[in-house]
Amino acid sequence: MVGGVLAGIGNYFDVDPTIVRIGYVVLSIASVGFPGLIAYLIMWAIIPEEKTF
Repeated sequence: MVGGVLAGIGNYFDVDPTIVRIGYVVLSIASVGFPGLIAYLIMWAIIPEEKTF
């Protein structure tokens, strides 16, 4: 919910963003959190913002 990264991934793959968020949290905890945080920050930087008209 910080940068909208996981919601954007959920919308792109037509999956409920809540499921994507839960999966991210589970994987981050399983990998001791740090790699998940780095991946989130990288995605936040490279994924373009949604265009709204």
